[in-house]
Amino acid sequence: MQCSKALAERQLTIAFVESATAGRLSAEFSMCPESGSILKGGLVCYDASLKESILHVPKDMLRHFTPESAEVTRELAERLQTFIPADIHIAVTGLTCPGGSETPEKPVGTMFAHLCTHRKSVAIREIFSGQPEEVVLQCIDRIAELMLSEMPVTGNQL
Repeated sequence: MQCSKALAERQLTIAFVESATAGRLSAEFSMCPESGSILKGGLVCYDASLKESILHVPKDMLRHFTPESAEVTRELAERLQTFIPADIHIAVTGLTCPGGSETPEKPVGTMFAHLCTHRKSVAIREIFSGQPEEVVLQCIDRIAELMLSEMPVTGNQL
């Protein structure tokens, strides 16, 4: 994976908090030759109750914005920083299949990701199509693209 190689070259580490991808993002990064030097770890908080109980996302925030939203995804990325020390923290939520908080404005296939460094915070919202696994894999590819475009040249620029 080009993204893992770029992280290793820059001596950067990464941590994930995953909902809709259910650990697949961390798993993909763990299979790269550079995984031992870049991947710090990850949390899977698929159910909204875990977002609240483990990462302390306020219940009112989950109720108001829904667990699959840009606002909650940002909150997850920011709160992850207190649990897993890393240079880059990424959160991902979304709707891979029916039964969540989908609406006409937020259909199944809508995925949210948020990247945090010490100096930068970047959000993406994408709508993917296909079966749940296809949506997850497309989202992982998009997150890798985001990381490559937002990654500093050196760790000093975080």
